[in-house]
Amino acid sequence: MNSKLNKSSRRLFIKKTGLSLASLSLIPEKIIGAPMFIPNIMKPHSNINGVQLGVITYSFREIPDQSAEAILEYILSCGINSIELMGDPAEIYAGRPGNNIDMKKFYQLIYKKEKSDLDRKELKELREQLKDNREQADKWRRYADLVKFEELGKLYKKAGVSIYAYKPNFILGPKNTNDEINFAMKSGKALGASHVTVELPKEDHSLRLGKLAEKNNIYVAYHGHEQQTPTWWDKALKQSPNNAINIDIGHYTAAGNNDTLDFLQKKHMHIKSIHLKDRKNPKNGKENVVWGTGDTPIKEVLRLMRENKYKFPATVEYEYKTPSDSTILKEVKKCVEYCKNALESKA
Repeated sequence: MNSKLNKSSRRLFIKKTGLSLASLSLIPEKIIGAPMFIPNIMKPHSNINGVQLGVITYSFREIPDQSAEAILEYILSCGINSIELMGDPAEIYAGRPGNNIDMKKFYQLIYKKEKSDLDRKELKELREQLKDNREQADKWRRYADLVKFEELGKLYKKAGVSIYAYKPNFILGPKNTNDEINFAMKSGKALGASHVTVELPKEDHSLRLGKLAEKNNIYVAYHGHEQQTPTWWDKALKQSPNNAINIDIGHYTAAGNNDTLDFLQKKHMHIKSIHLKDRKNPKNGKENVVWGTGDTPIKEVLRLMRENKYKFPATVEYEYKTPSDSTILKEVKKCVEYCKNALESKA
């Protein structure tokens, strides 16, 4: 194929798919020259043998561009077709004001064990910027229109990506007003999400959230870290039919629980999505590690979902340290590939 035809094919491909040049650089040249009548040729596909694999925005947290459009490109480049979207990208797309903050630097400073005076000063400044942004956001939400959230949901859907869960930032807490909580839930619905996610709060607030979720016809799926136990969600589940579970099996393992498969079998009807990561158990140090080297039964969980035909998504949450010779996107792809191999195996 001559160079003129190649360039023409590329231009036509960009126009018809709506992809950016950044996304296009990830596509093999032989696909770009393929006939344009092939349906959904560039749509990502991460539903493997009935198990829906997704990813959470947090996995890409250290990549500088955190816009909703950039995150869509990250998702597509990893071959994923569903996401648990966090609040900042969605609200900023919808017009929320605030200064751009270097979140990569913020997280690096947060997790840095030995901080210099300069580090502490910079971290303090970043916290102040975040506080100012939060105050501006509070004012903006009082008059914000949900149309832009609907627009964003359609943008993702057109690219082949569904938003199954929404994790709003700082507006589902005990100190938030009912108006703020309703806004968070309505935003999630506008994006196309079936549930919003938040850390499990005290009993009185999970009751409040459950009742508001009933009014908004959406679920609240409660996430946890090392405080997770087999009975941790029970009271919230009894408070409202719209209270649900968002178990993190990596944190669950690090907490010393060894009944992950049994838990899923007993509580699957209450689960709206789960988080995947590989952590070691307490005996082995609890570290967050490369998938397949820890104690979390990721493969076993995915195969249980496959065999029992569970419909809740399994969310890739990339948290281990990025190797010096790799990138975040490469590592997320490895996590996705690990899941696919498990689901395609007959074991």
